[in-house]
Amino acid sequence: MKPAMLDTDILSEFLRGNSNVLESVKKYLDEYGFINISVITYYEIQNGLLYKDAKKQLTKFEEFISLTNVIPLTVSMAKKAAEIQAYLRRKGIEIGHTDTLIAGMAIVNKLQLITNNTEHFKRVKELDYDNWTK
Repeated sequence: MKPAMLDTDILSEFLRGNSNVLESVKKYLDEYGFINISVITYYEIQNGLLYKDAKKQLTKFEEFISLTNVIPLTVSMAKKAAEIQAYLRRKGIEIGHTDTLIAGMAIVNKLQLITNNTEHFKRVKELDYDNWTK
């Protein structure tokens, strides 16, 4: 497996117990000992679970976080995301600011993005991505 970072939708599938995602996460943890997520994904999941008052899932998420490396947003990552956003905007194929930030973070950190949102992310030419739901 390549060094990777989970997108928000994949982490959501993990929390829901998607068997394909669970199996892939286990294999990844066996190989690397931790898994990467972006601070953007951390925010999106935390916000969603708090909004829904999903206490069981919030506990599961916090347990999972102990096995992760939460990647902070740096200036170089923000710059890469801005370049991607400007390019996609000029082409009329934007994917949204949070997805652009996540893509920039994966590219700068040389990580494969694990996502179920391949329709969005295939627009980012430099991005290496895979889907663990299938």
